[in-house]
Amino acid sequence: MLDLLSYDFMQRALIAALLVGLAAPMVGIFLVQRRLSLIGDGMGHVSLAGVAVGLFTGNQPVATALIFAVAAAVLIEVVRARGNTSGDVALAIMFYGGIAVGVVLISKADTGTPTNLDSYLFGAITTTSRGDVWTFAVLAAVIVVTTWVLRPRLFAVANDEEYARATGMRVTALNIALAVLTAITVVVSMRVVGLLLISALMIVPNAASQLLTGSFRAALRLAVVLGVVASVGGVATSYYADTPSGGTIVILTIVFFVLASVLSGMLARRRGRRQEHLDEHDHEHGAGCGHPAIRHGDHVDYLHDGERHAAHADHWDEHHIVAAGQKEER
Repeated sequence: MLDLLSYDFMQRALIAALLVGLAAPMVGIFLVQRRLSLIGDGMGHVSLAGVAVGLFTGNQPVATALIFAVAAAVLIEVVRARGNTSGDVALAIMFYGGIAVGVVLISKADTGTPTNLDSYLFGAITTTSRGDVWTFAVLAAVIVVTTWVLRPRLFAVANDEEYARATGMRVTALNIALAVLTAITVVVSMRVVGLLLISALMIVPNAASQLLTGSFRAALRLAVVLGVVASVGGVATSYYADTPSGGTIVILTIVFFVLASVLSGMLARRRGRRQEHLDEHDHEHGAGCGHPAIRHGDHVDYLHDGERHAAHADHWDEHHIVAAGQKEER
């Protein structure tokens, strides 16, 4: 089962997948909060033009793609800040123009072949070189550190941009920073999942984690775990199943989302039945009800079927007894 680790190209592939799985959800959670889930697709289109320029001129495609993506990120944020219809049209022209320029230039480049194009569009992680791994590691470190440092501010802007502006935060600068982080994430991920699939790795783990958690911090942690498992697991699965790594990774993220949706629905129904049981309590507790009374702060709990029941306003709360002298409310 671990024979894949005996191959150098698979070791590099797994390291690259780990880096991408760690970085992509950390940026993606803010895109989900701001309802910009598809912005990564647009940056992927522009990045392809950068890859094409690199191949056409004989330069490093990762470097030129990074330049194009960062430039597009700043332009996207400027256009988005204008908030008008003509801006949306300009973004569409930029996105589709980018992929069109990329296809044409790659076809004219000396190294431009359909296989080469597919490796950037859909990923070709097994062709990752040692130099690519070092480049991805540096870029991933920049993403993780910057996102972690700016996390409170990015969260504030994502939740209420006007309030953040009123408190003195540099909202425009933070928006541009997030756009640039998204661009770097796209470039880091293009050899792992491909430019056309990278948005899935940024968005789907976060969508799944938010179904199962109740706080931003918990959602971020779970999203990173799901991203890493999907990336590394997808690469390993693609090795044994002989399938494209990018598509396999994305399928795993979708499987996680479906499982999270089912589990979330089951938990919601369970909570609904429990609350219905408590709201429709079969009898009133009080003096002479036959259940032991236990003093609890400013009110009295009644021990009933191993649970403490307490009247609050127009409903009954249930307290689960954990140990002697302790309890956990639920």
